Amino acid sequence: MRTPPLASGPEGPRALRPLLDTVLEALRDGAQERGGPLPAGGPETVAARVRDALGDVLPDEGDPEALRHLVRSLAQGSADPADPLCAAHLHCPPLAVAAAADLAASVLNPSLDSWDQAPAASELERLLIRVLANEVYGDPRRGAGNCATSHNGAAADNAPDALVTTGGTESNQLALLLAREAFGAGVRLIHGANAHHSLPRSAWLLGLPDPVTVPAPTGTLDPAALDATLTDLPGPHLVAATAGTTDAGLIDPLPEIAAVCRTHGARLHIDAAYGGGLLFSTRHRDKLTGLSSAATVTLDLHKLGWQPVAAGLLAVQDARDLAALRQRADYLNADDDTEAGLPDLLGRSLRTTRRPDALKIAVTLKTLGRTGLGRLVDQVCARATDFAELIQDHPGFELHDAPTISTVLFRPVHATDDDIAAVRRKLLTDGRAVLGRARLDGRLWLKATLLNPHTRPDDLAALLKVVEGTTRR
Repeated sequence: MRTPPLASGPEGPRALRPLLDTVLEALRDGAQERGGPLPAGGPETVAARVRDALGDVLPDEGDPEALRHLVRSLAQGSADPADPLCAAHLHCPPLAVAAAADLAASVLNPSLDSWDQAPAASELERLLIRVLANEVYGDPRRGAGNCATSHNGAAADNAPDALVTTGGTESNQLALLLAREAFGAGVRLIHGANAHHSLPRSAWLLGLPDPVTVPAPTGTLDPAALDATLTDLPGPHLVAATAGTTDAGLIDPLPEIAAVCRTHGARLHIDAAYGGGLLFSTRHRDKLTGLSSAATVTLDLHKLGWQPVAAGLLAVQDARDLAALRQRADYLNADDDTEAGLPDLLGRSLRTTRRPDALKIAVTLKTLGRTGLGRLVDQVCARATDFAELIQDHPGFELHDAPTISTVLFRPVHATDDDIAAVRRKLLTDGRAVLGRARLDGRLWLKATLLNPHTRPDDLAALLKVVEGTTRR
């Protein structure tokens, strides 16, 4: 039997071209079979279809049609974030140019744990993180966009810096780790009741003291309650604020929280995994005023950045904090290699093998520019406002509040929480719409997170009509 061709090397493009045609055809066929935002039938039906398509996972003799069959099955059984009626989660439809760049990353397969595995990718990542760190902080010495870097790829002195991560959870975990290394194992996490679950979970994972939860009665962290907590509780403290809550897309009062932290000498981390994308929008950037006060900031561009998973970052105000991550492994970053000028990549992550996720992000930023990316942000925020107004004008629905970013909470009037949960599951089982759920003000709400810049007002009306029709059954 002929040895299978490789994706890279001189014959790689010739080998890939027919396979790409196969994949694209299978994606098209699977989407047509699905016929909507989600496969109909519920978990058991979908699982049965996958089992039928897969058959024997490891047969004695290979199946040359496996690529076509399994991609088609996956597409048929997937939630499609590009469908306007798929609006449950922070699950964005990726840009075509970003997905194409991700293919190149898979083909070349660099690993960012040593320079000799990723010569160009390591430099690309260095340049990218320099720009994104300055989007958050600017450079106090030279102005935004000019963050100095050292020969080994890390930001120099006390300049801003950033790490590429797998997403918000890893970024939050790293933020807590850096705080522990800066203040000791006794540092206590203080977070709002609206915080992402990964924050207290990371405190548990790192063996930190039990976190303290501060009330968020309006959906955002209360600065007065935070002040009282920090006054009564011995330090050191790490305060975690949120810029874009998972449930409602709300943004904590960042300037007030930063002022409280300064008063008490507390370290501030801001989880802007969702809201960080507002930085690209001239119209909405001011909602993140106070972001640069944080010692660390979580960003996640596979949310409001339209990247394929994964595309997370952790920005740090002071690059010296990252010294805590430095490690030595002679086969990756021997001292004499580093002294000779080979960049040291091992301290840029807790992971060893790392994909070059910087490529798709850099391609997107370069292709769209600030104006193009900002326009996408503005479009989804505008669609959320349109949807909120549509709900407000409809006598059969109740709107929770005007959207802060692109999340809208609503519920049918006269419906119980059990009714709302059942309506959502019915829509999922029928494959007609994908909506999330959120509990705020003691009640259950349907959640629409609008991340598709191609969604139009007619799509929003159709989504509301589908929910209305299911509610009446």
